Formats: sequence, C-alpha cells, structure tokens
Amino acid sequence: MSVTISFQDVVKKYGDTKVIPELTLNIKQGEFFTLLGPSGCGKTTLLRMVAGFNSVEGGEIRFNDRVINQVAPGKRNIGMVFQNYAIFPHLTVKGNVAFGLENRKVSKADIEKKVAEVLKVVQIDQYKDRLPQNLSGGQQQRVALARAIVIRPDVLLMDEPLSNLDAKLRIEMRNAIKEIQNSVGITTVYVTHDQEEAMAVSDRIAVMKSGIIQHVGTPQEIYQRPANIFVATFIGHTNILEGTLTKVNNEYRVRFSPGYEERVNNIKVPTSAEVQPVKLSVRPEEFIISEDGTGIKTTIVSSIFLGQNTHYFADLETGLRVEITIESTTGNLLKPGSVIYLKANMDKVNVYDEQGEMNYTGAIGL
Repeated sequence: MSVTISFQDVVKKYGDTKVIPELTLNIKQGEFFTLLGPSGCGKTTLLRMVAGFNSVEGGEIRFNDRVINQVAPGKRNIGMVFQNYAIFPHLTVKGNVAFGLENRKVSKADIEKKVAEVLKVVQIDQYKDRLPQNLSGGQQQRVALARAIVIRPDVLLMDEPLSNLDAKLRIEMRNAIKEIQNSVGITTVYVTHDQEEAMAVSDRIAVMKSGIIQHVGTPQEIYQRPANIFVATFIGHTNILEGTLTKVNNEYRVRFSPGYEERVNNIKVPTSAEVQPVKLSVRPEEFIISEDGTGIKTTIVSSIFLGQNTHYFADLETGLRVEITIESTTGNLLKPGSVIYLKANMDKVNVYDEQGEMNYTGAIGL
C-alpha cells in the first residue's frame, strides 16, 4: 500500500553547515514526485533521509501519520533503485528479483507467483534465467526496478536511475518507468538533474537550489510560470531581458526597449510603483517576428535547422544574444546579418521583479 510523505521543517547538517535548512514538503499518495536540481543542491541527500541512510538533525519526516526519523532503513518498507543498479552478478534475473522476498521469509510458492507477476509487469519474464552479464543496460535496469517493487513497498525511491544509459535507451526506459509506476501505484520519489527526464515522468516536480525548494508544481506549471529566474533558466531554454513595468489607471504595460512596449493583462502581484525595473523571461518559441517593422530590433547571427523548427541566434541592440525558435517553412532561412524586429507573446512571457525572485504573472489564460 502506498503512503503520503510529509516533511516538516526538516534539517540536514554536516558539522555546523546546514545543507537542507527547514524544508517543508508534502508528497501525495501514489504520486510520481521528482526532486530536480543541479549537482550539490541536496536532492540525493533528501532522498537518503527518506531511505534512512542519512540522519535527520531537525524536523520530522512522516509516512502517513508515522514519524520515521528514528526508524531503521529495513523497517521502513521502501524499495530503492540505484544509479548503478546494484544487482547481484552471480544470481539470475529470477534470483535477483526473489532476493528481497526470501529475506522476508515469504513461502516458496508465493515467491514463485510474485516474481512471475512482476517480471511480466516490467517485461523481462523471457530473461528470467539469464545472468546480469548477459543483459543490456536497459534490461538490467528493469531487473533493479522489479526487485524494488516485488516486495510491495510503501515508497519507491529512485536515485538517477537512467544516468548510465545512452540517450535513446534513457527515453525508452523513462517511458517504461512511468508506465510501470502507474500500473503499481506506489508513491515514488525520483531524483534527477535532467530537466527533460523530470518533465516526462513526473506528476509533480520540486526544483531545488542549495537545499531550498524553489518551486513545486506540475511540469506544465513549472515550465509556463516558473517561480523565479533560477527555475525559468533551469527548466528549458529562456531569454532574460531587462525591461520596465508601468502601471497607468490599473493597466500594466511592459517596455522591452525604446519604442516597443506591450500591454500585459495577467499581472497577479499588485505593485504601488507606477514605473519599476523588471526582468522578463521570454522562451525562444514566445518570440514573434514582426510583420510591420515594429518591435525589438534584432540582427541574425546564425541558425540551426532542426526539421519542424529552426533555431536562430540573434543580437539585440543592447548586445544581448537571444535564441528564437520559429516553425520551419518552405521559405529560405534568414541569413546572418539579416535585421528583423521581434515581438513577444505576452500571454506566455513571465515578468519578474528586478532581482528575479518574484513572478508577477498569473497562470496562462488568466
């Protein structure tokens, strides 16, 4: 049976240094929840605290209403999939998957039944008698996953499970992991630094920086309305521009450059200042090439044709280089040195305070 996981003012310290300071977070029952962030942000440390491999110096971690801070790892009923698979080279696929059940003194008949069931779920039942050395990387990862879920854990923990696979196999396995998690319904905490991977598998994501959660939301929420500039630049590609936000008679307008400003209808954070400097996050696909010669003057530097889309790199008059994504057409590519004018899709552009810490814009469509 799966559980909710709650963190209340959780602290992790090494010596006098707090690597996770007073973290509070709730993970829903049956949810596929991903901890995402750069190396050293604390995501694996937090996962190991859930597993019981790292101590908790403050606050509480709960499975449902049960505080697990002092519960031994073997008593937490968790399954774990490691980066290096950690499967036993001397045991067959079947032997590896049965190992946890044998340790729990499950009867032979039940072991046979449960192992057969889970091997079908992860689609490696035809390899049950093979040794790991005769399996591909993706098949070994399925063995590790089967071994973790066959014990029917309350929580499944996965630490960078795909990082040792090649790019094509990573895509195949992330799809498989999501399908398997959906079918078994176990509350899953997944750690990765790969933003695309996180977007593909997660119900919700927590983006971390220096032990602090910056934004929790669905992949769509985090991509469309990132909480701050750090999240905006970590998830996907974006261009950060300087601008000003002007308020006149309860109407807001954003000025990108001299001669180009746009009305913005979804400012959610009231501001008393009539004019204030802001930072603007414009994703490459949110730029629009102007047809009327108005907008931000831009000079094309280079282009990359990628089939459906063409990516352009261009310099603004300020010297800032931006990336623009335009749907490819049968027409010619814009050549280096071409001067164009850009506008922005203001329903999707994010407007931040001058420090880039607060997002002023509301949800898409508001």
